[in-house]
Amino acid sequence: MREITPLTPSDCFTIFSRVKQKFDFPLHYHEEYELTLILNAKGAKRVIGGHIEMIENAELVLIGPNMYHGWFTHQCQSEEITEVVIQFHKDLFDDKLLKRNQLSFIKSMFERSQRGILFSQEAVLALKDRLLTLDKKTGFDSVLELLSILHDLSISRNTRTLSDLVFSSEKFYYNSRRIEKVFEYMNANYNKSVSLAEVARIANMPEASFSRFIKKRTGKTFIDSLNEIRLGHASRMLIDTTNTIAEIAYKCGFNNISNFNRIFKRKKFCIPKEFRETYTGNRVFI
Repeated sequence: MREITPLTPSDCFTIFSRVKQKFDFPLHYHEEYELTLILNAKGAKRVIGGHIEMIENAELVLIGPNMYHGWFTHQCQSEEITEVVIQFHKDLFDDKLLKRNQLSFIKSMFERSQRGILFSQEAVLALKDRLLTLDKKTGFDSVLELLSILHDLSISRNTRTLSDLVFSSEKFYYNSRRIEKVFEYMNANYNKSVSLAEVARIANMPEASFSRFIKKRTGKTFIDSLNEIRLGHASRMLIDTTNTIAEIAYKCGFNNISNFNRIFKRKKFCIPKEFRETYTGNRVFI
């Protein structure tokens, strides 16, 4: 569902703060950035792009424009769920402004938010009270406080990027043209057999050296990186097509359906059938 938010062109941001018994809004997307704080909802399910996960008691997520997202009651038994949702225009920060040195961390955070960012429990603890009282501020003071919160989030540690690249317009940025060329190649050939020798040649490095290089640059092995790209495309197909799970597995370069199911569950915390049902069961078309 494409949500038409109540944020007007004249406002910098809008905020909703409420206590409720369940999550009942369908899977949706909108053009605005969204910062969401959820408290006392352990066992609920969060869907961000191609990522599905059960949540803990407290979480804080930043979602970029036009990214599918939603929270669902699932196994949550709380009847006093606190939810604070802040939505702001994608052009609130001009591109020229974001290129200034003092805003480099916020610029980087916004780029990563195209895949959804989960902030650490330390960040939630540090900013929870400020987020809960933001709706008490008005006018310029409220805008200054939001900017301050975004800055503090942008320099916080232990954040986690959630969704797959194929669900966003983000490109492969690793501050290394060699790595970027390798990822572009894997993304273009995910449905074929891709070997370490091939990608090492593209990077113009010996295989052993490239294996160490990609692990150091991305935090993942070559195989994990390739599987992540393949799973991203598989997730997209599970949502957008009626192909069988076996057909999707083979179309995405997995030659063994059992291996596909095992890797999918390890990375996405559910099997492909459950992933597809989550989307088709919670999506509303208008």
